[in-house]
Amino acid sequence: MLGGAVKLLQVLPFFDQTVDRWVPAARILRWLIFLWVFAGLFILFSASHHPAATDALIPDYYFFKQQVLWAGVGLILFNALVHLPAKVMVRSAPIGIFILLGLLLAIEFIPGLGATRNESRRWLTLWGVLVQPSELIKPFLVLQGAQFFTQWSVLGWGRRSLWLGTFTVVILAIYLQPSLSVAALCGMMLWLLALAAGRTWGQLLTVAAMAMIGAMVTIRPYQIERLMMFTNPWRDPQGSGYQLIQSLLAIASGGAWGTGYGLSGQKLFLPEGHTDFIFAIFAEEFGFGGCALVLAFLMVFSTFCLWQSSQCRDMTLRLTIVGTTVILVGQSLLNIGVVTGGVPTTGIPFPFLSYGGSSMLSNMFIAGLLVRCIREMGNAEVVPLRPATPAREPMEQRSRRRFSSRNQFP
Repeated sequence: MLGGAVKLLQVLPFFDQTVDRWVPAARILRWLIFLWVFAGLFILFSASHHPAATDALIPDYYFFKQQVLWAGVGLILFNALVHLPAKVMVRSAPIGIFILLGLLLAIEFIPGLGATRNESRRWLTLWGVLVQPSELIKPFLVLQGAQFFTQWSVLGWGRRSLWLGTFTVVILAIYLQPSLSVAALCGMMLWLLALAAGRTWGQLLTVAAMAMIGAMVTIRPYQIERLMMFTNPWRDPQGSGYQLIQSLLAIASGGAWGTGYGLSGQKLFLPEGHTDFIFAIFAEEFGFGGCALVLAFLMVFSTFCLWQSSQCRDMTLRLTIVGTTVILVGQSLLNIGVVTGGVPTTGIPFPFLSYGGSSMLSNMFIAGLLVRCIREMGNAEVVPLRPATPAREPMEQRSRRRFSSRNQFP
């Protein structure tokens, strides 16, 4: 009975007895991710209290309780992935992409199927739970992109065209939800994977130019308004500029060291303060010092991961580390840019901080994939993604062995 309970507890990462055998880099990264997750829950507890308290239909601390539940499920997923061989996840990537792409297209083209919020149809209700396919597809894009650009030189133009077309359709489907920020993040990640894989600047600049032209052709009037408004939100302080103005007021109110945990006044007025604009609430409560600490953490996290990728000999693992780092850190910086008015206002969550089940599960998947890759690149007990080619025997030794075998008596 006791042994069964111990085995059951091992599904949680805190009771995993194999961690001591991991390479130090994987153990360090594991604790950095835990720090990120639990800091996010701490921040969300304050930011989400007001929306739940002011809505009579929502129980007290509803958003925080839901996030704790999703974080618990995500931690179990994380612990499963760090024990799953990377080659298994790479092989499953095409299946995941086509299933989730099908859901994206179904939401877009089947009337009444998707749930609409804030003029965007990004959600699908499955068994009473809202699922966001554009979030869940990101780890599969990383895996398939890493495998695709690793194999680029051995693939024919038919296979290349198939996957380049698939990536384009995925990004276009996300863009049409509309979700400009997530589409831009996925496109940027794939572009950087191609850069890390050694694609020529001619190819990279051609793709970038085509993406820019496509965005300009398909951009919608309200998106143009957002592009214009973020430069001067006071042009329409009660309309398009309201959210950004409240966000900037929250950040300015924080001063050097903030108003104190739970004492944000601007969260009473800031829409989406517990989701896309949670960093503004954090900035008000912890001030410039807290913001500098977050940026320092992101710098350390990204530097550590990219340094590990530079030490990796397996190209697929190396590109996967790059892709997962770009998603986690790039999305964080993009969210900060939106909140501070550095980039146009658009809905993109801060990984592990913003409220959302699909976002939490997607980011936990990406984090587990990242730790697994770093485990494999330096752990002798793990089978490599591509086994090394055995060293050739020196010619002199081969000649001696063949001569001796021919001259042996029966």
